[in-house]
Amino acid sequence: VLDNDFEIELFAAEPLVQDPVEMIFDERGNIYVVEMPDYPFQPEGPEGKGRIKILLDRNADGQIDDVVVFADGIKDATSVQPWEGGVLVTAAPYIYFMKDTNGDFIADEKEVLFSGFFQENQEAQITNLRFNIDNWVYAANHGRSADVLFSRDASQTPLKLRGADFRFRLDKGLFEPETAAAQFGQALNDWGHRFITQNTLHIQQAVVPWRYLNRHPHLPSTKGTKNISDHDLLMFQRTDAPYWRVERSNRRQKKYDEQELDRIEHIDSHFTGASGGTHYGGDLFPEDYQGSIFTGEVMGNLVHRDVITLPHDEVSYRAQRGSGDKHSEFLVSTDPWFRPAHFTVGPDGALYVVDMYRQHIETPLSIPEDLKEEMDFMRGSDKGRIYRIVPKGHQDGLPFSDLQRNRGAKDYVQWLTHPNQWYRLHGQRMLLELQDESVLPKVKELFENHEDARTRLHAFYVMEGMDALSTDVVKRALMDSHPRVREHGLILAESCKTCFNDIAALATDHDLRVVMQTALSVGFFPANKAQPILVDILLKYYQDEWIR
Repeated sequence: VLDNDFEIELFAAEPLVQDPVEMIFDERGNIYVVEMPDYPFQPEGPEGKGRIKILLDRNADGQIDDVVVFADGIKDATSVQPWEGGVLVTAAPYIYFMKDTNGDFIADEKEVLFSGFFQENQEAQITNLRFNIDNWVYAANHGRSADVLFSRDASQTPLKLRGADFRFRLDKGLFEPETAAAQFGQALNDWGHRFITQNTLHIQQAVVPWRYLNRHPHLPSTKGTKNISDHDLLMFQRTDAPYWRVERSNRRQKKYDEQELDRIEHIDSHFTGASGGTHYGGDLFPEDYQGSIFTGEVMGNLVHRDVITLPHDEVSYRAQRGSGDKHSEFLVSTDPWFRPAHFTVGPDGALYVVDMYRQHIETPLSIPEDLKEEMDFMRGSDKGRIYRIVPKGHQDGLPFSDLQRNRGAKDYVQWLTHPNQWYRLHGQRMLLELQDESVLPKVKELFENHEDARTRLHAFYVMEGMDALSTDVVKRALMDSHPRVREHGLILAESCKTCFNDIAALATDHDLRVVMQTALSVGFFPANKAQPILVDILLKYYQDEWIR
């Protein structure tokens, strides 16, 4: 059952796809699907059965009719991110770079970029690679401990990753911890803010980045995330809980009761398998749906939608049900094998639902031994579906042919102005990779004059990524009419020695998140200059926990 304003169609299914856990489009419209047939078991030896496929539309009719296995034999592959004509791949304990160099859609180049990530539990590994507006690639790590090595710098000592997610910049050779802990699902909105998914907490916001909270060893807390849902665990499923879950939950509840713990083990109708939170940044859906975050609930066999708002007097967002979803879900199935693990938004603006389609979706580590005796965890491993959701009456197919033509830097500059986030992010990334300085005057013009604040922000970071930021440009960002551009202006002003007074002026900004970023950013300046600003902010806004 789908929201009345939309229709759903089958985009791809077995045998073309099997056990899919993620799907993305690269800048040429090539469709990569990550398959995880080993789940939920750890294969022995260095290789597994994991695959990355490229879905093809051979006859250009907008329908998938063929696949090519881009790479196989991968152990625990979970996500991909386009990069320099290939893809970055998470497959614990590694992050790889893979590329097809001869045009046959088969990877013939494979490089281990990072190693050392946690690899024991498949539901808590490195995953969800996402290129963000700040030119960093972010990855979910579920807060797992790791000693991370970067292969391109032999002099590096291992990065101690503890209780954190991960982010890196290959263009600068940088990598560091990030506020945790995303499990499987990492949504980045138009302004670069992160929203993360965890089994029971279906939507949290990373309110304060790791680099600020952990630069001072005596803070009472370094927890930078917040559960922003105003409806907590409640969901509206239409399937019955499986027998093993009913029995396991009853046993757990009995133990809690015996220990006199104030704790409830929910059997159904509550989030326990939230997965794949994804920001809808497309332009195809009605305006009320744009900016929403869609999250799968693999145990409840449904897709949940959150409406995200950021009041000017708060530093964190609010996640609420839509006006038509008070007692229902965006998409709910009566098929207990429907496992919406992930989503992607395409260049066409459609929302694609990645359905792993399995009888069982729980790790055996979490099920009592006697209940596992009759469970076939691999049942359904030969199946998998991907669905396409569009508004009712929408007829247009995918722009395959248009995306396949060769483009230059000028084309990607134009992409920065597109209403669909897919184009803007890919355009920015391609400009970062091309480093064509001839387009900088046009990029600067977009930053100074474009009416869409999102385009101005992308242009701002294109200049940053091409080492073309001047003090005047940074100061202009600090005075931008949109608070989110001012917020990023503060971040990039942290290394500007002559920008302190311009930064300090935003301590009285009408937008509280800008005020908080001011407090975070002045910390990069000498204490005798920063302290009066911090005192003023604290005295005025001390009632806000994040400001404190």
